[in-house]
Amino acid sequence: MRVLRYQGGTLVVEGPPLDLDGQPRSNYSAHLYHAVKQRLDELGEPYLDHVASGMPRVRVSSNIQLRKYQREALQAWREAGRRGVVVLPTGAGKTVLAVKALEEEGCSALVVVPTLVLVEQWRRALEEAFQVSVGAITGEERTLGAITVTTYNSARLRCGELGGRFQMLVLDEVHHLSAQGNQMMARCFAAPLRLGLTATPPEGDALEAIRTLVGPKVYELEPSHLAGTHLADYQVKTVRLSLKPQEREEYQRLMKIYRGFLTRRNIRIRGPRDFLALVRRSGRDPEARRALQARREAMDIALNSESKVEYVKRVLEAHRGEKVLVFTRENPLVYRLSRELLVPAITHLTSRDERNEILDRFHQGTYRCIVTSRVLDEGVDVPDASLAIILSGSGSPRQFIQRLGRVLRKKAGKTATLLEVVSEGTGEEYISRRRRRRR
Repeated sequence: MRVLRYQGGTLVVEGPPLDLDGQPRSNYSAHLYHAVKQRLDELGEPYLDHVASGMPRVRVSSNIQLRKYQREALQAWREAGRRGVVVLPTGAGKTVLAVKALEEEGCSALVVVPTLVLVEQWRRALEEAFQVSVGAITGEERTLGAITVTTYNSARLRCGELGGRFQMLVLDEVHHLSAQGNQMMARCFAAPLRLGLTATPPEGDALEAIRTLVGPKVYELEPSHLAGTHLADYQVKTVRLSLKPQEREEYQRLMKIYRGFLTRRNIRIRGPRDFLALVRRSGRDPEARRALQARREAMDIALNSESKVEYVKRVLEAHRGEKVLVFTRENPLVYRLSRELLVPAITHLTSRDERNEILDRFHQGTYRCIVTSRVLDEGVDVPDASLAIILSGSGSPRQFIQRLGRVLRKKAGKTATLLEVVSEGTGEEYISRRRRRRR
């Protein structure tokens, strides 16, 4: 008789080796626990499962009632074998969906999130829903419960220890599994039930990795499907601003250096892969390094132009009664706007206590505007913000959708607006086209 055991990220099959993929083995990656059990059940051979004995059942109940699309998403996840990814816009209730799944499955669960802010939000949501104590594993706290919330970083560090304790793995912002280290972490968990949540599914190799480690995409809704009902009505506007004459002259001088190098070396940049190849080349080619430096300085001019600063001042003056989030790509512009506009700034350097105080005062209406770089891109609940201004950002559609999501939470009488501000006639227009291609 075979015996299944969990051992530090590995599923050990004691007894005759098991043929799961054409090669009989006695050791499998822990994430294949569900597949090993399925294979043994198909063979009809008895076995002892010591892995399951380490995963306690948890009986919890809540008063949560799902919306129609949430019920559909949960049913789709069940029909996929309780493994898969649900794609819903920010503000559409992904947390509520997961809470209901935990309630109905009645099993131990580890919720993995990207930030400490989200650890706090998830823990609070779970405790309010179930009226039970919820554990947290972070760099600051190590409280293990039948239901526990942790970060991707902490889960990576402790996956060998935690990997055999939970029946269900909830991966919030599951696109973070595109990182190799996070994929390795997910392989160390034996949890047979897996639910991935995101507003912005990855593509290509990352999507295939998520399919292997979590399951297929089982349900998806775009923001437009819920606008005006469960999300706020919204509009997206692109504002193109001219560079100041001196900025334009310097931008063109720098880009001439960059383009001249490409022409001389017969290099074509057709997409991110070509650009990455150029970056690698710059490590051994001084001229390529100078060309990239010139391009970087040119883009700094475009992304941080004086016209953008003046525009933000005008917009804030015209929208005095609204709560506004201003997003930039780099921290120097965040701090400049904070000084000139006399508004609070949140960056990765902001302490947790200061960040929480700023957000609390924003909720209370003491602050009407926050300027930030990338810290608020995902996972921060700002339900009454109605205007977002993107002064600069990456070409990632994910970041664009996340920033839009910060203002989509529904509130009576609210119409959300996202203003994307672009320097006209610069490489930033290409960045804008890239990040909006999924909208």
